Amino acid sequence: QVQLVESGGGLVQAGGSLRLSCTASGIIFSLNAMGWYRQAPGKGRDLVARIFGGGTTNYADSVKGRFTISRDNAKNTVFLQMNSLKPEDTGVYYCHTRHGIDRWGEGILVTVSS
Repeated sequence: QVQLVESGGGLVQAGGSLRLSCTASGIIFSLNAMGWYRQAPGKGRDLVARIFGGGTTNYADSVKGRFTISRDNAKNTVFLQMNSLKPEDTGVYYCHTRHGIDRWGEGILVTVSS
């Protein structure tokens, strides 16, 4: 079955950096678009960044220039490098792909203190 396992979250001060990782199994990873979504407290789940199999990337306007999504197809892993973090980046970050239906990781908490 499809599994997405996130790691790398935690507590960081504003201006700091974190790197999230998501390792996938049960899919042909190199062919799948992979994404990171964020759910802030009391809000919906929004796309943060996405990377397609060929390497094309999309970013939410709020993170452009600060976040970088990348992938290592040999390791079935997608990364989200988050720099210059702001308190408004706080939330649960979910790894996502589509394999027949939407597939989600369990989510990982990122807290940015001011």
